[in-house]
Parts: sequence; structure tokens; C-alpha cells
Amino acid sequence: MVQDYVFPGTVEQAVAMLAESKGRARVIAGGTDLVLDMRDGKITADKLVDLRAIDGMQRIVEHDDSISIGASVTHSQIVRSTLLRHHAPGLVDACRKVGSLQIRNVATVVGNVVNGNPAADAAVALACLDATATVVDEQGTRTIPFNELYAGICISCINSSCQIVTQISFPKKKAGEGSSYIRMEQRKALSLPMLNVSSKVRVINSQFQDVQLLMAPVGAGPQHAVTAEDFLMGKDITDENIRQAGVLAREQATFRSSAVRGSKEYRIGVLPVCVERALRAAIADAQEG
Repeated sequence: MVQDYVFPGTVEQAVAMLAESKGRARVIAGGTDLVLDMRDGKITADKLVDLRAIDGMQRIVEHDDSISIGASVTHSQIVRSTLLRHHAPGLVDACRKVGSLQIRNVATVVGNVVNGNPAADAAVALACLDATATVVDEQGTRTIPFNELYAGICISCINSSCQIVTQISFPKKKAGEGSSYIRMEQRKALSLPMLNVSSKVRVINSQFQDVQLLMAPVGAGPQHAVTAEDFLMGKDITDENIRQAGVLAREQATFRSSAVRGSKEYRIGVLPVCVERALRAAIADAQEG
């Protein structure tokens, strides 16, 4: 049961507060997942360490070659960001899909990632952007590649009782690059997607020069459709090549039947369509840019 709720003024103070609680404290930013997990008894904590008073945590920052999203940046901030609509339209589309407006106004993008759900909307969109997480604990600060943040299905490598993800960063969009995000859902009220796909492409002279294509939930974290990515490299942008990429992604996918997300057979059937839509949207973004 929570006995204390604190607002550190710096990251160093937050780390110290977590350390002194010896595993009985948890980081909270939006809390839309944490509060429910505590109510259901999945997580227990004596102290909550709120990051919102720390300077910079609620900012989206443009650097020379990259963009950083602070730990307290909400999904609504992402949706409203002109900077991200240009550099990461797939991430904007993903954040627009999360929950209701009330949830988007509170829930944080970093929390969406740290929660470890393999099909979390923002996480799947970030996975194709070469994103990294900046993690701080008593040992110091380090940068972790996005694909190393997952320890298993719905299990994060981040221990929120002693570690803080201060920001997530990714490279700025370059000429000829585009990104996208596609989500398949049963109904608007469903909090989790049946399946989702994100894509990032680099297009030169109507050919695929670089392709990242990720799908979820097919394992611990978003998974690259490796065969489809390799197939498209250097290929002309044609309807047939895009269609074939969807077929190859389907052959790699390993969905499980779920009462919430739908049957394995249904999701395998619609995956190629989602892949095609994601690729076409990313191509359009690249050509528009």
C-alpha cells in the first residue's frame, strides 16, 4: 500500500529516492497502467516517485540530427507536435490510436514502452525508427537500443523500482525517408490492437534502398519481418513487390489465438493487407518529404 508520493526536482533525486526504498518504490509518470496494476495486486509499492516536476521531462526536443521525447511527454503532446508530424508521422498515428482522449492526455509514451506490452501502439511505431532509450540508475547513465528493452512477453528489461528511462530518442527524418503505422482493431473501445504494423522506408529513384517492417504481437516486443525486408531491398516500388512483401511477412508471423485479440487464423489472414498499407503509407510519406 502506498504510504508516500514524492515529486523529485532532478533525476539524481529520483534515483536516490528509489534506491533508499530498496525495491519498494515505483516510478510514475502518467500512471494509466501502473495504477490499474496496483489496484489488481499485480504490483505493490510503498512509495511512488513522480517524474513530472523534473525539468525537461515534459518536452519534445529537436537536436541537430535527432529528436528526444521526455519521460513525461503524453500521447496528446505527440499528436499535436508539428515537428513529429514531419519526422515521425507513424508515431503520431500510433499515439492517436491509444485509448480515449482522456487517457491520451495523461498516458506517457515512455510508459507505453516501459510497460513491455509487445503490441503497445507507440512502442511498435518507435521500433522502426532506430530509437534508443536513455536509462539512469545508481550505476550511471547508459543508452539501450530499442530491441533490447524486452525481456519476454509483457516483461520489460527496465526495473522501475530502481531505474528511470529519462527519454527516448531517434534520428531525424532524412531525404527520401518515410514512416507509417497501421493498427487492426475489433472496435473503437478496445484498448489493445488485434495486430499492428510499423514501417520505415528509404526511397531513391523509385526503389527501396532501406526497409524496416515490424509487426506485433508475434513475440517479446515488435518483431522485424526479416524475409520481407530483405526481399524489398533494391527492388522497384511496384504493386507486385509490395504484395509479395505482405505474403513473406505472413509466412514469418507466429500469432496465437486470443479471446481479446482474435483468432490466429484471422490475424494471419489480414496481416498481408496491413503490411501493404503500412508500406504504401511509408512510401507516400517518403515521396511527399
